[in-house]
Amino acid sequence: MTPPADPAYLIVDIETVPDGILLSKVAYPGQSLDPVAAVEQARRDALQKSGGKSDFVPINFCYPVAVCVARVAADFSLQAITCLDTPQFRPIEIVADFWRGLGRYRSTLVSFNGRGFDLPVLELAAFRWGISAPEHFLEKFGRRHRYAEGHLDLADWMSNHGAVPMTGGLNLLSKLLGKPGKMTTTGADVWNMFREGKVRQINDYCMYDVLDTYFVFLRTRVMTGELRLEDEQNRIEGAHEWIKSQLQRHPHLQQYLDNWGDWQPWI
Repeated sequence: MTPPADPAYLIVDIETVPDGILLSKVAYPGQSLDPVAAVEQARRDALQKSGGKSDFVPINFCYPVAVCVARVAADFSLQAITCLDTPQFRPIEIVADFWRGLGRYRSTLVSFNGRGFDLPVLELAAFRWGISAPEHFLEKFGRRHRYAEGHLDLADWMSNHGAVPMTGGLNLLSKLLGKPGKMTTTGADVWNMFREGKVRQINDYCMYDVLDTYFVFLRTRVMTGELRLEDEQNRIEGAHEWIKSQLQRHPHLQQYLDNWGDWQPWI
């Protein structure tokens, strides 16, 4: 049997939690806050600074607890989806696996707000744990340049490189395509889920976001003319069948299928 071709694209999404020890050392020195108390104080501070809009702790104080990656072929068909370091989900191994895989495949990285969130978190984690990733960090490869071909940030692309806010984000774009978008879990739930030991469920949620990102990616390739609309619909149907084939291995994908919709423009 012929082995599958290396992916042309790697679609990535991550989920993070705040580092309470780091917060207590840097943000609240001398206050004798334990890690959980430091996180809760940081969340209150973030909520106040944002005018009540968000309690998300600055990403410099966060580390990954989920990194999920979809492999996509040159013809834009979905090959596979993996949550790294399953089922242990050890942060250092998750990060090491990510950088090792990115160096191995040399594929174009695809993300949604990856330049503003996912990549900076993963880069800081590489710094924290001393992980080498020359294919990313050396300037001659160019993946870190904003307009480089090695990384397509769909949030950046859809916002005209920051000229207009992408309000609604991935959830809005997914629902325009009839795909689930946010269901019962959002990023705001991740910290409490982590405290409850629900790391697998966090990774399940991360996989949903990767799937949504894949379908948004397909539509942007229709916009660029790299993919015909009818071919996009064929890729979507192929992905739908692939997801159904994975239910025994990934039973949580049933929730994604239960919320699946076809693209039916209402205007």
